[in-house]
Amino acid sequence: MNVAKAHGLGNDFLLVPKAEMPPDPAELTRRLCDRHRGVGADGVIFFEVDGKRATMRLFNADGGEAEISGNGLRCLSGYLVSTRSVPAEHVVKTAAGEKTAMVEWLGLSRFRVVVDLGPPILESDRIPVALTPARSPVIGHEIDVAGRRVRATLTSMGNPHCALYYDTPASDEEVRTLGAALEHHPLFPNRTNVEFITVVSRGEIRVRFWERGVGHTSASGTGSASAAVASILNGFTDRDVRVVCDGGVLDVGWPEGGIVRQTGEVEVLFSGDWLPPV
Repeated sequence: MNVAKAHGLGNDFLLVPKAEMPPDPAELTRRLCDRHRGVGADGVIFFEVDGKRATMRLFNADGGEAEISGNGLRCLSGYLVSTRSVPAEHVVKTAAGEKTAMVEWLGLSRFRVVVDLGPPILESDRIPVALTPARSPVIGHEIDVAGRRVRATLTSMGNPHCALYYDTPASDEEVRTLGAALEHHPLFPNRTNVEFITVVSRGEIRVRFWERGVGHTSASGTGSASAAVASILNGFTDRDVRVVCDGGVLDVGWPEGGIVRQTGEVEVLFSGDWLPPV
């Protein structure tokens, strides 16, 4: 089985041609993503190319299928341009809709990728969030979780996100404990990703991430976009935001009434054959 690996700020993905996808991709994903007995990654993207367009299906490390990953999308785009499978500007079809990507080669195996992620989803019934009656936007919503009450801003970039704010960056223990509890909270019928945000200035936020089906990750593309959107909605930042993740920096812009655009680097690490155990 041909497998390529790429990462966006340490958030890593395995890229597998869709023709290789078995009837049970969840089981294969769990085996491939195992960092000791497999190749190791946060998720697997099964892809196919048709002319100047590509299609992707994403499975998180736990085997669950996700609608989209911003870093995964950028990793796939960088890889496909590196193999000359698509032009520098192309469209990738995801379960969250079609996204335009623009790739710039930075030398060796590094690429800068700009993606148009579309408009954020702010309606609670579309995020989805179990609120009656439905609300839009959902800002400062109080949630009882893990023996505490937190205030969250809830959004979606095609996948659900829950943003929390801290005066200083959240600790590893806070990310693990609260992230896991919120991911599985009954408020979120499709579970949720969680962002732990510290506002640095009108143009910069520091964010740590808990990803649905993965756990703590060094970066998140849609998480960074959602954190920026939440910060804009709360009036904490301007509409162009630098998002500082554990693994590096992503730039996010959301013009009023417009779509979310994200820019960041990816690195293609290798391509080779995976020999599954007999």
